[in-house]
Amino acid sequence: MFSKILIANRGEIAVRVIKTCRRMGIKTVVVYSDADAGSLACEMADETVHIGPSPAAQSYLIQDKVVDAVKQTGAQAVHPGFGFLSENAGFARRLKAEGIAFIGPNPEAIDAMGDKITSKKFAAEAGVSTVPGHMGLIETPDEAVKIAREIGYPVMIKASAGGGGKGIRVAHSDDDMAEGFAAVKAEALNAFGDDRVFLEKFIVDPRHIEIQVLGDKHGNVIHLFERECSIQRRNQKVIEEAPSPLLDEATRAAMGAQAVALAKAVNYDSAGTVEFVAGQDKSFFFLEMNTRLQVEHPVTE
Repeated sequence: MFSKILIANRGEIAVRVIKTCRRMGIKTVVVYSDADAGSLACEMADETVHIGPSPAAQSYLIQDKVVDAVKQTGAQAVHPGFGFLSENAGFARRLKAEGIAFIGPNPEAIDAMGDKITSKKFAAEAGVSTVPGHMGLIETPDEAVKIAREIGYPVMIKASAGGGGKGIRVAHSDDDMAEGFAAVKAEALNAFGDDRVFLEKFIVDPRHIEIQVLGDKHGNVIHLFERECSIQRRNQKVIEEAPSPLLDEATRAAMGAQAVALAKAVNYDSAGTVEFVAGQDKSFFFLEMNTRLQVEHPVTE
């Protein structure tokens, strides 16, 4: 058991971690930027360390400042919360090299699931249902059109490194595909510095359902059932609910089993979320895995 941990985050998640640590008798350190000097997290923590100006790029995202704060306070571990450095495999590796525990998954799992093409290959190998599509590198619009015809329209064009609803277009025809392919590549390069795209079948009238998983360091993985997040605006979740009104017991069990299988396939050893798209007929397909605690975790709790 740790006696002191550092929380490399702010706001709601920092407060929740502090409350849990208090119940467990663990002291907490909070790093903060100028913007958070008077925050509730800073009031509640046992110790605080100022790490820079308000912009995250000058404070919460600078690994050197976080590591220095750990050494300065004698904390034994870092809880990254969500966002910021929570899915940064390089940060997890650096902490390991410094002898500091990372309260999150191992960096290999972060790498494997952080890339949408790689994650879908892992999913397929683990026996997880995946959306019909083409996971290989696609070089030209003509090649994209040919593959789209084989999959069957409508088809989604998606950025491999995408997230937050960016780098996604739906093509209903060859003309849509030719135009959308170039647009998604450009958007992906601009937003993520990676212009690789892949194609997959577009599920009409879909539901977005995610399974919360927990893994330990001994190969054990469980799931904590589902959250439905189909109510969205601009590809961003607006309302999450549990249980899902779509699922029956058999579908819920099958979806949970596949989420656990994927987590075990990548030796997952933390809290994480496996996301699926489901049809109205209760067919479901793997979308991605978030290798961190999600903003929505209180819905599961």
